[in-house]
Amino acid sequence: MRRRLAVWSVAAILAAGATAARATDPLKICLDEDRPPLSMHHRGTPDSGFDVLLAQAIAERMGRPLKIQWFESKLDEDSSPQLEANALLSDGRCSLVGSYALTTDSLVKPGMKTARLPDFSGATRDDRRRRVALGVLAPSQPYVYSPMTVVLGPKAQGRKINDIGDLAGLRLAIESGSLGDAILMTFDKGRLIDSITHLVPGRDDLLGALQRGDYDATLIDLGRFDAHRSAHPDTAITASSYYYPIGANRGYVGLAGDPTLIDAVNKALTALAAEGKIAAFGKQAGLTYLPPREPAILGDVWMKIIQR
Repeated sequence: MRRRLAVWSVAAILAAGATAARATDPLKICLDEDRPPLSMHHRGTPDSGFDVLLAQAIAERMGRPLKIQWFESKLDEDSSPQLEANALLSDGRCSLVGSYALTTDSLVKPGMKTARLPDFSGATRDDRRRRVALGVLAPSQPYVYSPMTVVLGPKAQGRKINDIGDLAGLRLAIESGSLGDAILMTFDKGRLIDSITHLVPGRDDLLGALQRGDYDATLIDLGRFDAHRSAHPDTAITASSYYYPIGANRGYVGLAGDPTLIDAVNKALTALAAEGKIAAFGKQAGLTYLPPREPAILGDVWMKIIQR
């Protein structure tokens, strides 16, 4: 009996030591370095953004120091946010990725076994070349709702937008391959197709063209308009009060093999939301904050768009 007690005591001490050691380990969160107003990391200026404030608050709640791993996500047709996030997590660059769009498509087991890492702070030449074995993703509860909104150019100011059909007669611009592209092109069996001009993401300046009056309207993520408004406070383009009814919540995503971490993050998010701090972080960062909506994880986005 004494021997069993001794063995149990040693195991308990080791477990307690491991728990204590983990509590002092940094909470490593991956954030996009150029995604205002969510997260910004530029040389010579302090890190800022809604997700930076939220990450700091969560780490504080968990009693752990925070370490942000900054990465660069390119806006082009070949980029895959899902594979980038999975590669960063599977490579141990971080334990969580922030502002991840919570959809069933983005959380399925990846169809490929490996993927390349996105460019990240501290990456070496070898890091840019190698491929990482991918894991399975697990989401936290959502902390912000991210809808799409119609943004109007100078010549369309005052136009009432209550539905996508109200864009008829306007000169529309959209980035090829985007969610907005799918929505506009398939609306009412293609009724708006002849009014749409496609721009290349990462090469053409969509909001700049709208500002110049080259086009009358576009459909983009509300947070992206917030970023433009923050950088150009005198802008002549405005967001309509219309939100496309199919939107996604955003939350954290980690690896399925670490459920304890996800549970701890969920507890912190619940407490911060109840205290009104998450909404306050949004206001401080210049984000039009909207609380999460049901369903927490959006189903088949493309099918929902086609069926509308």
